[in-house]
Amino acid sequence: MRIVVVGGTGLIGRQLVAFLSAAGHDAVAASPGSGVDSFRGRGLDGVMRAAEVVVDVSKPHSYDPDEVLDFFTTSTRRLLEAEERAGVRHHLTLSAVGTERLPDSGFYRAKAAQEELVGRGAIPFTLVRSTQFFEFAWAIAGSATREGTVRLPSAPMQPMASRDVAGALASIATQRPVLGFTELAGPEVMGIDRFVRTVLRHFGDPRPVLADASAAYFGGHPGAETLLPGASARLSATTLARWLTGEG
Repeated sequence: MRIVVVGGTGLIGRQLVAFLSAAGHDAVAASPGSGVDSFRGRGLDGVMRAAEVVVDVSKPHSYDPDEVLDFFTTSTRRLLEAEERAGVRHHLTLSAVGTERLPDSGFYRAKAAQEELVGRGAIPFTLVRSTQFFEFAWAIAGSATREGTVRLPSAPMQPMASRDVAGALASIATQRPVLGFTELAGPEVMGIDRFVRTVLRHFGDPRPVLADASAAYFGGHPGAETLLPGASARLSATTLARWLTGEG
């Protein structure tokens, strides 16, 4: 099966391509470096030729609210148009758990707009909503650091290893379209502050991480249920402790 992975050289994309290739599929990593730019519409018709499935795991270079909205909506429109011309039978978009529950976040608003475009499109689809990746702890800390201190809300989440996300995507990509969303999550519930604090301490980062109810997460203010998956979510096996020790 020919499967095009848009954003195929990023954190999730390169692992997804490896999983699909190991399973015997013709997995194509599409990225600006390979001449495929979904935002500008470059190289799409060529890479889509004979593709049966397209998995979009692309991400913007900027998280400015206006720029991230423009990136996701423009890229998605152009991808879906190219897929329709090529006769693609399944479109998957990697999205985020809580997309519809955090409207004060520019990033989450942009993902919601992307999901809406996919749902209205002509290509049978699956929206794969994942919880936060363990690997993103440093980016969260960076965005929340002021004068050497990290301030984050303690809203609960179930973060997971990017490898588990990629493995799940590889499985879902070869199944029938859901025509809706499915959720992926880690095995443990923990506060955002605790998650980031644990990772920074393990790797010797001296920044203190303080719980602050007024602090933002991606520009939004999550509540007790905002970032948690539903009861039918597909749970991964890798705990944070296993990931930190390199076992996951």
